[in-house]
Amino acid sequence: MEKISVIIPLYNEAENIVELYRRLKDVLQKDFSIFDYEIIFIDDGSSDAAADMLLDLHYRDTKVKVLQFSRNFGHHLAITAGLDYTNGDYVVMMDGDLQDQPEEIKKLYHKLKEGYDVVYGERVHKKFSLMRRVLSECFNFLIRRFIEDPIVINSTIFRIMTKQVVENIRLLREHNRYIVGIIGWVGFKHVAEPVEHGKRYKGESKYNFSRQIDLALNAIFSFSNYPLKFITRLGLFFVIISFGLGGVIIFKKLIYNTPIIGWSSLIVSVLVIGGLQITILGVIGEYLGRNYMENKNRPLYIVRNYWHD
Repeated sequence: MEKISVIIPLYNEAENIVELYRRLKDVLQKDFSIFDYEIIFIDDGSSDAAADMLLDLHYRDTKVKVLQFSRNFGHHLAITAGLDYTNGDYVVMMDGDLQDQPEEIKKLYHKLKEGYDVVYGERVHKKFSLMRRVLSECFNFLIRRFIEDPIVINSTIFRIMTKQVVENIRLLREHNRYIVGIIGWVGFKHVAEPVEHGKRYKGESKYNFSRQIDLALNAIFSFSNYPLKFITRLGLFFVIISFGLGGVIIFKKLIYNTPIIGWSSLIVSVLVIGGLQITILGVIGEYLGRNYMENKNRPLYIVRNYWHD
């Protein structure tokens, strides 16, 4: 019998767990009745009652497995843990706030059976605020602009994958993880499937503006060296401009005896070049810092408890 696994990372989502479980259970029993299944919840160091509620679900339903982290390691590392512990023939990834609706899983599965290896949900009728939608579009633009490898990268977690894809994802163990980028990097056949975007059931989103910026930078620095190429080109551009302006000043002085004046413009130039140098050092520092963290070779996450059958 084939098995379908559903991976759900959670961080302080206690008030959504019961409704999420109820709807997901209904879908799995109705639409996937010929499958064996497992639901893997990853408690990413929650400070609310999530762990106790998940443990109670496990005691009532042996199909529910629970990974409890020793602390908060982050959304994408929680998903990584779920992928490490799953053994399904088909693996679904989804968030725990019900914006990824369990009822849409069957759409992804039917599309997968058309001959694809990864099917990701393309949200329609998004329930995000205008600012969140703008940020999402900016994020997708930056990803497409800066990542030069021919890989499929998108901003949604909600997707279904074959076991072969999951086994290859497990081989990639970098610490600075952008999980959908890793899924795109391993290759195979990807396709989007329109899904209805649900409204958050309860609570507030954990991805504020700062975390969204961090996620975008992590994706860019993890999958592209374009920033290094860009600052090299920018530096060459300023060198050319500097030589050109210097030549003009010397020409005017020698031919027309024009006095060299303009302390204000000189100060502005110094500030611009100084700011540029600091930015260049910051970009280089990002890459060096990431390399430093990778060389430590620490575990990606630490599991405090694993409740399973």
